[in-house]
Amino acid sequence: MPPKVLVIAGSDSSGGAGIEADQRVLTAHGVYSLTATTGLTAQNTLGVQDIHIIPAEFVRKQINAALDDVGADVVKLGMLSSAETVDVIAEELTRHAVKTIVLDPVMVSTSGSRLLPSNAVEHVRTRLLPLTAVLTPNIPEAQLLLENAGISFTEPQNIDEMITLAKQVHTLGSKAVLLKGGHLPLTSDRKKAKSANEARVVIDVLYSADNEDVFLTETEFLTSKNTHGTGCSLASAIAANLARGSDLKRSIRAAIKYVEAGIKSSVDMGQGSGPINHFHSFYMLPFAPGQFVDYVLSREDIQPIWHKFTDHDFVTGIGNGSLPVEKFKDYLVQDYLYLVHFARSNALASYKARSMDSIAASAKIVLHIKTETALHVNYCASFGLTLQEMEATPEKQACVAYSRYILDIGQSEDWLALQVALAPCLIGYGAIARRLHDDTKNTISGKDGNRYWKWIENYTADDYVDAVRTGSELLESHMQKVSPSRMEELIGIFKKATELEIGFWEMGLGV
Repeated sequence: MPPKVLVIAGSDSSGGAGIEADQRVLTAHGVYSLTATTGLTAQNTLGVQDIHIIPAEFVRKQINAALDDVGADVVKLGMLSSAETVDVIAEELTRHAVKTIVLDPVMVSTSGSRLLPSNAVEHVRTRLLPLTAVLTPNIPEAQLLLENAGISFTEPQNIDEMITLAKQVHTLGSKAVLLKGGHLPLTSDRKKAKSANEARVVIDVLYSADNEDVFLTETEFLTSKNTHGTGCSLASAIAANLARGSDLKRSIRAAIKYVEAGIKSSVDMGQGSGPINHFHSFYMLPFAPGQFVDYVLSREDIQPIWHKFTDHDFVTGIGNGSLPVEKFKDYLVQDYLYLVHFARSNALASYKARSMDSIAASAKIVLHIKTETALHVNYCASFGLTLQEMEATPEKQACVAYSRYILDIGQSEDWLALQVALAPCLIGYGAIARRLHDDTKNTISGKDGNRYWKWIENYTADDYVDAVRTGSELLESHMQKVSPSRMEELIGIFKKATELEIGFWEMGLGV
């Protein structure tokens, strides 16, 4: 079961912050998200145009619906909209005995819009902070919390003063405070930067009650307009890491680095402050589980050569019985020689496999090839070809090129690459034979009038169908674990092997 985080926050119609950003962050961290919406905003990258506050009692119903059923490992709080909403949240989180709460005190938007009424700030301080595991204010938010509490403070000018401010905020009740340093960019020698040109680093200060511990995380100062939703994203990343079992320091450091990378890899969207890139480390494969083969065969760069392979003139000649016998006999000899290397390749795959299931599956395919080879030898005998004669025949260039290619992949690449190199032969022959078997209208008079019908039957037999199924399942299960870039490399191997298959048919026609 995946970790679960309940997000209680406002909705951002632009998608860059609020619940929309929270859900993207949690998804990118492999965490299941539940939501309770406190308010709706009409906003874009230029600012907030209007806010519609969700009635507090409806927020209560959303929280209970989530926690009574699915539950949550961590609760993340964002925009809370009203004092009544704050009170309801405090009541329900207490009643449900939620242990880990990450509170991002969203009070003012990046564009300067007030998101939390003044009377609600006191409710946050008195009702929610004592329940909070981690509070994540920026410097203005920290000052606003202290101001409402009647605690005097100074504008921090250096790290020591930031630490002092974090400790002051900590006295308000949260177990830990992460004071974000984005409003105090520093020079390379850790002094307050007088301009953006001087700014080099940003330091976030974590202060925890445990042993009065201070933990600093330094990141590069970034000049970017795409910082919309950074606070929401940071708090959600912390919540995700905590839900996944990381300790507080690791959770915070990883979350800070996640947001830093999100800013660095962002793209401009809209005319104002755009969103960060939440999916910079999220690998998305363009096919669903179990659909790799279907995806490959339907690609524009593969479809034409796959059609040329499976609908080649040589194949058509087998299907309708028009292929000259001497050409078919030449093909049978080279196919026997190839089968030997095909078995060697699968044996190499068994050696390279890491799990017992994969070892056994590849070994099973080798045993099938042994059976297929025996049938092939018997079939060749019906055309007057002896085993001794075939073994004494030199390999033609197309056979050498194809067989040595798959063996080279087996030697130089990993187990999966070898499986991909073998796939066109394994899958293609099965698909070709099934089509020819079912399409009897293209044969001379069906199976009775086609002297090549036995070849078709060999590749539609149960044992071959089972081998195709086994090989395909192995391929599908392992392709789910690769990155998109590795997937493209593997598809390149599939394409080359298919082209070499076409060369085998060309050889059969004497081209």
